[in-house]
Amino acid sequence: MLAAVSLTHLAAAYQQRLDRHGELSAILDIETARLRRAQARFDKLFSKEGEQQLLREQDQWIAPNRLRVVWEAPKQSSSLHSRL
Repeated sequence: MLAAVSLTHLAAAYQQRLDRHGELSAILDIETARLRRAQARFDKLFSKEGEQQLLREQDQWIAPNRLRVVWEAPKQSSSLHSRL
């Protein structure tokens, strides 16, 4: 009787491990594919035509007839604080 109960528990635990292994394996495959795509993109950017590719991608963000504006916080001088 004890052996049958133990075998049942072992079978259930083994099935849980197989299920978890399947989940982790699927996640690993997805992340490996993402890594390969990122590596391929990185390699493209450092190839002979990579600079032009990067510039073409950047052109999508800013229209040619637009100027890029960078806002900076004004620097406060100590003399301004003394007048307040």
